[in-house]
Amino acid sequence: MTSATARSITRSAPTATPDPEPRRILAIDYGRKRMGLAVSDELQMTGQPLFTLVRTNRRNDLRRLREICRKHGVARILMGHPLHITGEAGEMADEAAQFAERLQKELGIEVKLVDERLTSWEAEQIVAQHKSPHRRKKSSIDDVAAAVLLREYLDRNRAHQQHVAAERE
Repeated sequence: MTSATARSITRSAPTATPDPEPRRILAIDYGRKRMGLAVSDELQMTGQPLFTLVRTNRRNDLRRLREICRKHGVARILMGHPLHITGEAGEMADEAAQFAERLQKELGIEVKLVDERLTSWEAEQIVAQHKSPHRRKKSSIDDVAAAVLLREYLDRNRAHQQHVAAERE
């Protein structure tokens, strides 16, 4: 499903009732002006870009994220942690960590910081392969970066579960 399709689905069903047992994971590619969003399926097997949220102010951003979490039945949030290539935290990493803490406190949903090094680069490569002029805009790459972050997390989680299951046998 393309991001445009995901966008039209989320807009066409604003009054959808949330899943009674939240199971989805929301991934956020954090930025000062925009946050790319991606969401997993209920089985946490795949992730799709949702859309890019243009930031207005902290209170409004938190309100909109709360609505998104309710609508999609989100049980966990992954917040991209923009570390330097060396692995050290800089100003943006600290800012993302502070926002993650606030988000967890305000929404009451577990928020996990996840290393996002090279996700934006990978998202740009994916978008370039599809050669969509619309997707080349920075605001259109953020949700793909969130989907890359989510996919990597789901893949690592699945590999870990398989490893644990193999050790039990």
